[in-house]
Amino acid sequence: MPNTEQTYPTKKEVIEYLQQYEQRYQFPIIRPVYVDHVKSEGEVLSVHAGEQTWRAKAVISATGTWSHPYIPSYPGQENFKGLQLHSAHYQNAELFKDKHVMIVGGGNSGAQILAEVSLVADTLWITPTPPQFLADDVDGRVLFLRATERLKAQLEGRTIDQPVGGLGDIVMIDSVKDARARGVLHSERPFSAFTENGVIWEYGSFQQVNAVIWCTGFKATLSHLKPLGIVEENNTILVEGTRAVKQSNLWLVGYGEWTGPGSATLVGVSRTARATVDEIAAYLDNIYNYIQC
Repeated sequence: MPNTEQTYPTKKEVIEYLQQYEQRYQFPIIRPVYVDHVKSEGEVLSVHAGEQTWRAKAVISATGTWSHPYIPSYPGQENFKGLQLHSAHYQNAELFKDKHVMIVGGGNSGAQILAEVSLVADTLWITPTPPQFLADDVDGRVLFLRATERLKAQLEGRTIDQPVGGLGDIVMIDSVKDARARGVLHSERPFSAFTENGVIWEYGSFQQVNAVIWCTGFKATLSHLKPLGIVEENNTILVEGTRAVKQSNLWLVGYGEWTGPGSATLVGVSRTARATVDEIAAYLDNIYNYIQC
């Protein structure tokens, strides 16, 4: 990526770079397309999107995770009459003004949304374990450098000493520091069930709640591959490198650690993408040579 005005590129600069990259190499991209499903037809895969169908000897699935927000299931959840919203669809705190709001999830999104909503509503923070906070002087840039160094070490087969505070710990941005000063950064362990207007704790008592914000992450978007019968119960696919073990003409790129170290990031995906392209080229060459024989 070209040098930017500041040390780290902005969101706008990253998007512009990707757009320029697409234009430079004149990729034949069709958008918008929603793929309904992929089916096996012997030696080819058929990709179905509405009335359109494409057939290919090799397919790369790179649908990522961000379009599949995860909400865990609780007893009685279908009876809850309050508002439920995933953090992916959260815009601002005004929707929750004067409500009794439960925020579920111990990551950065949970802490940051708690910090905002607690200014206008009564809040309750639910985390599976006590939340872990980074030091005040550790920000996103420091974490980026740590993650980059860790990825480099993984690719080189090295181990490195990591500073105290994991990459998944909560960054103390200004709004979270303010929430700490107001005394709202304390959490409770998970509840046991929903009622129509609240939740029941494990020890049987009732807590009134009329809104829930789920800060519970995302899962890989793999529903289009389910007709192939290769999606595991944990919503992953068995792979060797990025190639599907049970579907030899399918590759998966960019889904997180199970498709390669750091593969859900721009920093990490380049290596797995190159390896995938090389492997597919060799695969197609073998098919061509077999036909020629």
